[in-house]
Amino acid sequence: MTFYPYLTTALLAALLLADRPAYADGEKILDVVVRGNRRVEGAAILGATTIKPGDILDSDRTDADVRSIYRLGQFQEVQVSSEPGNGGVVLVYAVIEKPVVRDIRFEGNKELKQDKLLEGLPVRRNAIFSQKDLDKAVAKLKKQYQDEGYFLVVVEPLIEQRSPTEYQVLFKVTEGKKIRISAINFEGNSAFSPRKLRGVMETKQEWFMSWLTGAGTYKEEVLKNDALLIADHYMNNGYINVKVGEPVMKLAEDQESLLVDISITEGDQYRVGEIAFKGDILYPEHEIRKQLKTESGEVFSRANLRADIGTLTDMTADKGYAFNNVNPQTKPDPGRKTMDLTFDVEKGDLVYIERISIAGNSKTRDKVARRELRLMEGDLYSATGFKRSKQNLMNTGYFEEANVATSKGSSGNKLNVNVDLKEKATGAFTIGGGYSSLDGLIFQGSVSQANFLGLGLKANASAAIGGKSNTYSIGLTDPYFLDTKWTLGVDIYRSERDYTDYSRRLTGGDIKAGYPITDFIGTFWMYKYEIKDIYDPDIYYLDANAKYPDSYPLGQTTTSSVYASLTNNTTDFRFDPSSGWVNTLSVEYAGLGGDNKYVREIFDNTYYHPLWWKFVISGKVVVGAVQKAGGPIPIDEKFYLGGIGTLRGYSARTVSPKNNDVYVGGEKELFGNIEIKFPLLPEYGIKGVGFFDYGNAWSGSFKPPKMLMSYGGGIRWASPMGPLRLEYGIPINPRPEDSKSGRFEFAIGSLF
Repeated sequence: MTFYPYLTTALLAALLLADRPAYADGEKILDVVVRGNRRVEGAAILGATTIKPGDILDSDRTDADVRSIYRLGQFQEVQVSSEPGNGGVVLVYAVIEKPVVRDIRFEGNKELKQDKLLEGLPVRRNAIFSQKDLDKAVAKLKKQYQDEGYFLVVVEPLIEQRSPTEYQVLFKVTEGKKIRISAINFEGNSAFSPRKLRGVMETKQEWFMSWLTGAGTYKEEVLKNDALLIADHYMNNGYINVKVGEPVMKLAEDQESLLVDISITEGDQYRVGEIAFKGDILYPEHEIRKQLKTESGEVFSRANLRADIGTLTDMTADKGYAFNNVNPQTKPDPGRKTMDLTFDVEKGDLVYIERISIAGNSKTRDKVARRELRLMEGDLYSATGFKRSKQNLMNTGYFEEANVATSKGSSGNKLNVNVDLKEKATGAFTIGGGYSSLDGLIFQGSVSQANFLGLGLKANASAAIGGKSNTYSIGLTDPYFLDTKWTLGVDIYRSERDYTDYSRRLTGGDIKAGYPITDFIGTFWMYKYEIKDIYDPDIYYLDANAKYPDSYPLGQTTTSSVYASLTNNTTDFRFDPSSGWVNTLSVEYAGLGGDNKYVREIFDNTYYHPLWWKFVISGKVVVGAVQKAGGPIPIDEKFYLGGIGTLRGYSARTVSPKNNDVYVGGEKELFGNIEIKFPLLPEYGIKGVGFFDYGNAWSGSFKPPKMLMSYGGGIRWASPMGPLRLEYGIPINPRPEDSKSGRFEFAIGSLF
């Protein structure tokens, strides 16, 4: 039966507390007892009192004890009385316990499971019942449903009383239909179009892919924050007096969707006036101005101002003044519509690094983490070194999290640096498979350890067996050889691959070394020796080139080469960059003995830049050339473009010079792309990509032929079995042998 439990509880209290005799001060207390308690032990209740048997009855003390019992938080009613005894009185504390929630049930919930609804619910099983908590629980349940799009949900709480102090709570849910936001409207905007303002917001209108992306879902906190994002957008475009009203929600007339109205008062646009500096300026003004984003005459941007404060703060901190303060003084001029800025710098005292402590590294040796730090004990504090230390730790790939924080040292001018690491699994044993449009189906097995023995050593042994290729390799690399900055490694490998016009078997090994010149510039050297066997040639190619047999070195040959490269890498995170450059210039010379002799130069340049809402644009340009060095260039050392790795929309290894319909490779190459990556399902690591590719491979002069171009899109997923790419490329200027409708290509699995 469902009824109002408070009436029953009140009747119980009346019966329990009725007809209690009064008591008079000054009588001797023979005993102190508790009545009415069911869950709470009497000893626990008496532990909160001060009056003991043998004491003299005192109403002030008993009143204080009643208050103490109340403070235990277990009782809704406490009364004190006395009963006559032989030579004194028995003091009685009568209590009514607060009701307890013994069970919580849900009825009508189809879209959300009970376990999800119970998460963080203010009303809990075996906890004291509270009407306030019940009201909070109803509000929370409604919000959970509204966050999933059930805006019209109704939650009715029903209380069922099992006993005078035990309740069961039933939440009766009427979910209603899923309703999404169909339109976001603005009033008062003239500087920016509604489409532009919607793009600033995290809340999106419903579209045909809402079932996948969740667009159109109403979330109260997100929508309120969107008003701040819109205001921030105006502020970053010079509208310093903008006012953005709180979003107003209403049901559409058809009761099938939600409408959002946002009012905006824009005000005037301001530009940057004079920029001045005062206080403790440690750099020449012209040097500071070069580092700032804000420039006189440009539209004022609050984001640029914040960034410039951070830049000037870091520049001052790089001199050792960790506790400096940069105060921007703004002076708007409504007549000229300008904003004058003055950066007032207070440097504070020089600060030194006292102690560096590293925690959380149960496997990784301290020295492996410490060598990545750009702060040393006893050195002056450096903001750049502080940031770079965290970046270096994450770039090792050994840690899931690397938090670098400071704490007070033994004196005011000393800081301790605390490095808190959360290690991640760096070793793997895998047996699985994959598929690529170039190599077909591949079965693979590998054992790898990126942090071997906790010393940062990289060890691997792998095998991949497929229809068109077999690869086996084993290697070991020490990125800090003998605790120096030198990298030293060795690899042994064997591979077989069937190409369109021939097959190749390769057995070899290499010794490689590297040395970082700075945190951003590094060198790499490698010596390799390979035994190569080219067999099963295309007979038509041999017939057409019978007078040039040396260009097709059938049979076994050897290659002894040295490779050197110089790389500049300023990206923020090397495993998935969102900003910065990667520039690599490499040269390989084959001719230190061996049969094959050639020189190959490649310049590879990639730039990453963040756009909005985690969108990242990147541009890539690769230029390469290979020349003779005392002998013909082997056909497999020439350049072939096409496929998912270079020029999408064109078949793999088909963008090259041809001889009698056989692709013979080019001595020059130029290719690149522009890509935009964006999150689709961030929680699953799924990203979307749109791209434009261009390129060609040719022989002869350095003047490139007509560029082949393509465009398309795809999906990338860091799946448990390795990176997955699904991409569709469409040629813009297809050749006769190319499909005008484009090509679908995909690759999955880690290939070793």
